[in-house]
Amino acid sequence: MKIIEVIDHQVISLTEPGEYQINLTQPGAHAEVHGRFLADQQANLTVKLLIVHQSPHTSAHTVLRGVAKDKGQLHFFGHITIEENCPDTQSFLEERILLLSDTAQAEAVPELEIKSDDVKCSHAASISHIPAEQLFYLESRGLTETAAEKIIITGFLAPFFESPKS
Repeated sequence: MKIIEVIDHQVISLTEPGEYQINLTQPGAHAEVHGRFLADQQANLTVKLLIVHQSPHTSAHTVLRGVAKDKGQLHFFGHITIEENCPDTQSFLEERILLLSDTAQAEAVPELEIKSDDVKCSHAASISHIPAEQLFYLESRGLTETAAEKIIITGFLAPFFESPKS
């Protein structure tokens, strides 16, 4: 398990599957955690992420995005813990997976463990296919199905991972 200590403001990019623990240890610490993953062919990828608020006045915003295709398997297990005596803490966990084939498998399991009062903590999770109307729209403008799918995947993954161009 890779353990990351956050004492001020830190952006953390998860690029490999595995187990991660992010500890917010100082008052005012903030973590922006982003991860994007592709499980294709017969890949079986698991991401286990534990965010631990160990001090008051901390915050975290976590977004995990993934795409599973072919016979790929993608598993997200996110857990937020807010320890005792950590008021004024805010944390959000989002896990979203896009399935591109009927043989791909996905699992998104967000969990919250709150041991303190005066906190804001929430999560969101979804597993879905590309809506047919999105493909139809792009194909009706002359794109092949493959090109349309690639644009949708890029749009699904990109907003949280690329800086806007000037």
